[in-house]
Amino acid sequence: MVRPGKRNRKFLGTRNHGKGNAKNRRGKGGKGGWGRAGMHKHRFSYVTVHERKWMENGGHMGFHSLQDNSLPTLNLWNIQGMAHKGELKSEDGKFVLEFAGKILGTGNLSSPVIVRALAASEAAIERINASGGKFESMSKVVEAKAAPAPAAKKKQ
Repeated sequence: MVRPGKRNRKFLGTRNHGKGNAKNRRGKGGKGGWGRAGMHKHRFSYVTVHERKWMENGGHMGFHSLQDNSLPTLNLWNIQGMAHKGELKSEDGKFVLEFAGKILGTGNLSSPVIVRALAASEAAIERINASGGKFESMSKVVEAKAAPAPAAKKKQ
């Protein structure tokens, strides 16, 4: 059946010709936001297809620090608490702590403690020595253990 006249005649004087919002008929479809909106929701398939390197890096690109700042730390007040509770072993009347990390200088020691650790701040070393204790760097001990024994000379 032939339509009498053009359909748009009944929409003359209207803004959208019965198609809803002005943006709805522009050929982009429902955009779902601008820019990177929805990249973890309705546009995540774009991320998984086109941004593989970004996904492999956990969502980060560019420079990153090469320093390893994951050394565990322990304060002097923690050491004093362990000594007070009797959690430290004792050698020659002094408590001994072996810690694979860095000793920081917050707090005070009231009892002499021999501290063996990878590193310590200057304030921590001063306070350990002032309490009658001693700081020993474990890095020297680790290097000595890791160094191979001198090879015996072969007799010919």
